Amino acid sequence: MTPDGIDFASLLCSRLCHDLLSPVGALNNGIELLADEHDPEMRARCLDLLAESARASANKLKFFRLAFGAAGGFGDSVDTREVKAAIEGLFGGDRRIQVGWMVGDAVLSKGAIKILLNLALIAGDALVRGGRLDIGTETSSEQLDIAVRAEGPRIVLDPELRTALTGGTAAETLTPRAAPAWLTWQLANQRGGEMLIVEPQDGVLMLGASLPVRGG
Repeated sequence: MTPDGIDFASLLCSRLCHDLLSPVGALNNGIELLADEHDPEMRARCLDLLAESARASANKLKFFRLAFGAAGGFGDSVDTREVKAAIEGLFGGDRRIQVGWMVGDAVLSKGAIKILLNLALIAGDALVRGGRLDIGTETSSEQLDIAVRAEGPRIVLDPELRTALTGGTAAETLTPRAAPAWLTWQLANQRGGEMLIVEPQDGVLMLGASLPVRGG
């Protein structure tokens, strides 16, 4: 049993709102401080806060537009340079996570892009103390392999996400937090693909997907 379209869209919207709450809230706080502040130095600091929060909000929206939405126009593929920019924007702002990009394909199908982005999101969230996120693909005539490697001093992969990534989550128990993982599994499953999870060990977590090329 799977959640219907409306229920699942609601879960994704809840996840999106949760992730945007912090930078948008900081924008609101910065505007309130700026309205009451007259010291030039403090006003400059408020403006810096506003700029940082606006940038973080925009980066999150760009990422989620590709990961959850119908970005990329009406074509079947997306330029991977846009994907790289979205990932670097999401994780590179506070410099807690370094991003390594090893994707040689100039374009990938929308389904593959969503899988790649959501795996990156899950792996990045698992780096609770920061670290490094390496993302790569390998394409043959028959198969596309997507690999995401997270390395850091502390890695935590929520069991709820692990279950959703392997298709073991019941529709009635799916939560906003696990919605991206369930979406990733669903996209791979629809294309006849397989998910790969190597449990965190020695500070390394590996997530991946293998997709038949004919399925996109």
